[in-house]
Amino acid sequence: MNDTLEAVLAPTPNTCALPRRFADFATFGEALDYAAQGTRGLNFHDPRGNLARPYPYSELRRDALAMAHRLIARGVKKGDRIALVAETGADFAAIFCGVIYAGGWPVPLPLPTSFGGKDNYIEQLAVQLASSDPSYFFYPPEIAHMGEAAAVAHNKANGTATIGLAWDVLAGDAVVEGPLPQAQGDDICYLQYSSGSTRFPHGVAVTHTSLLNNLRGHSLGMKLEEDDRCISWLPWYHDMGLVGCFLSPIANQVSVDYLKTEDFARRPLAWLDMISRNQGHSISYSPTFGYDICARRISSQSHVSERFDLSRWRLAGNGADMIRPDVMQGFVNAFAEAGFKASAFLPSYGLAEATLSVTIMPPGEGIRVELVEEERLSGQPRDLSRPARYRAIVNCGKPVLDMDVEVRAADGRVLGDHQIGKVWCRGPSVMVGYYRDPEATADCLVDGWLDTGDMGYLNAEGYLFIVGRAKDMIIINGKNHWPQDIEWAVEQLPGFHQGDIAAFSLETETGEETAAVLVHCRVSDPAERLKLRNAVAEKVRSILGHPAVVELVPPRTLPRTSSGKLSRAKAKKLYLSGEIEPFDLAA
Repeated sequence: MNDTLEAVLAPTPNTCALPRRFADFATFGEALDYAAQGTRGLNFHDPRGNLARPYPYSELRRDALAMAHRLIARGVKKGDRIALVAETGADFAAIFCGVIYAGGWPVPLPLPTSFGGKDNYIEQLAVQLASSDPSYFFYPPEIAHMGEAAAVAHNKANGTATIGLAWDVLAGDAVVEGPLPQAQGDDICYLQYSSGSTRFPHGVAVTHTSLLNNLRGHSLGMKLEEDDRCISWLPWYHDMGLVGCFLSPIANQVSVDYLKTEDFARRPLAWLDMISRNQGHSISYSPTFGYDICARRISSQSHVSERFDLSRWRLAGNGADMIRPDVMQGFVNAFAEAGFKASAFLPSYGLAEATLSVTIMPPGEGIRVELVEEERLSGQPRDLSRPARYRAIVNCGKPVLDMDVEVRAADGRVLGDHQIGKVWCRGPSVMVGYYRDPEATADCLVDGWLDTGDMGYLNAEGYLFIVGRAKDMIIINGKNHWPQDIEWAVEQLPGFHQGDIAAFSLETETGEETAAVLVHCRVSDPAERLKLRNAVAEKVRSILGHPAVVELVPPRTLPRTSSGKLSRAKAKKLYLSGEIEPFDLAA
C-alpha cells in the first residue's frame, strides 16, 4: 500500500444513523444484511496497532455474497461443512459469512501458533477434519503446505475427499450469481471446536436461533451504548473471540478494532494503545493472563499516563478462564494513573456449549469476591487443628437473557444458596449437541439442561460463583488442555505403554497454573533417564506451547481406580504429599 492510500485510511465510526437492533434477527445472514446498511464495520491493525484495513459491514456483505456464489458454483450444498483456518482478517471474515449465506456450516480451525511445530499442527488439523468431515478446507496462502498436508492426511486416513485450497484460489473464481438457499432459525449456523480433547474433538453445533439469542442476551447484559467500540486480540477459533468479538459486533452493529493474537503476544501494550486512541467507550475482553502480561510489561516503565488514556474503557471483560482477583488488582495498580477504573471490570462465565455467555456481571459492579474455606471447595471436612485457609472466589454475575442456571449435587438434587455443586444451565442458546457424537451429547445434555462440568455456587441474589473447572482440566494462559491429550502424545514416544503417564495441573509459586506430568521410567542409566525426561518435556511443550513439570517415577507407581482406570486426582495428591517419589536426575 502506498503512502497516499495510507494517509486516507480512516476507521469505521463508532456511531451511525442506522438504528441499533440488539440481535433480534431470525438468522445471522439477516443480521449482516442489516448491519451492512450502516457505516460501522471491522478494522484490522498491524503489529504496532496501526490501522491497516478498515472493512465496513457493507463491504463484508458484498464480499461474503460473492464467496457464497463461488462456493455454490463449486458444488457446496446446504449443510456441507466448510473448514477454515481462523486467521484474523478480511479473507476469513468474508469466507465465513459466505459459507453461511451458501447454507453451509463454517468450521473455524486454529492457527499454527497454537501448536509446537509443523507436524503437530498438521496432525491436529487432520484430527479436526476427521471430526467435521468437510467438503472443503480453506487456509491462508502462507500456510498452504501445511493445510494441503492436513487435507491429504485426513483423506488418506478416512477414505474421504475433502478438497484443500488456499483461499486466494477461491477468491479468483468467477462469480456466477444465482439463488441462495433460505436459512431457517433451527438450521445449524456453524460448528465450534473451542475446547475439549484434541484427540477426540467435539464440534459444538450452534443454530442461528441459539446464536442470535445469546448475542442479544450478552449485548443487553452489557447495556450496550451508542458509541461503544470493541477492541480485540482474541483468536477467532475460540468462542470468546469468534462469537463475542466477531459475530456479536455484526449482529449488534458495533465497530471493532482487531490486533492479531500473535501480534498481541509480541507487543501486548499495542492492545492498550488501541484502546487509548478510541474516542468513544471501549469494550475489550481478555483472559486473566492478558491483563497480567500488560501489568508486568508496564511495571518497569514510568509515565504511564503520558502513553495511555484508559479512562474511556467502559467494560474490561474477563470470562475465558478462572478469574484471579490479585492479578486484576495488579492491573488496576499499574494503570490507574492512566485513568483505568476497577469498576470497568466485567466478570462473566460461559462456554461454547452454551454458544458463549451463561452469566454476566452488571456493568459498573467490577470484581466482587467472596472468601470461601479451602476445605469447602474440595469437599473435605474442616480440620479444626489447623487455621482456616480461604480462597477468594470471583462473582461471575447473573444469567443472561432466557438462561436458567442451577447448581446440583452429584445425585441431581438442586442445591441452595452457597452450596457448592455442578453448574447446569438451560436456555435457547444451549447447543443442539456435539456433531456426530450422540454419546458425548447424551452425557452432558439431559432434558434440555446442559451439564457444564464446572463447579460453583449461587448466592441469595442469584449471582454465580465458579470455584473450579472440570476436575481434570488443565488451563494455561487461558487455554484449556485435556490431560488425555498430553498422556496420549507422550505414549507415542518409544518405550511407553498406555497408563504410563499421568498429567494434571499444579499451581506454581507465583499462583499461575502449569501442567505436571508423571512418567513411568524403566531405564536405570542416569544419562538415559535425563535424555528420556528431556524428550518427554519437549513433547509436552509441543502440545501446550508452555513448559511443564516432568518427573520420572518408578514403574507401577501411578494409582488406579477400582475399575482399573488411571486416577489423576490421586496421583496429584500422592505427588504433592511426597508419597510418590520421582527419580533424582541430579544424582
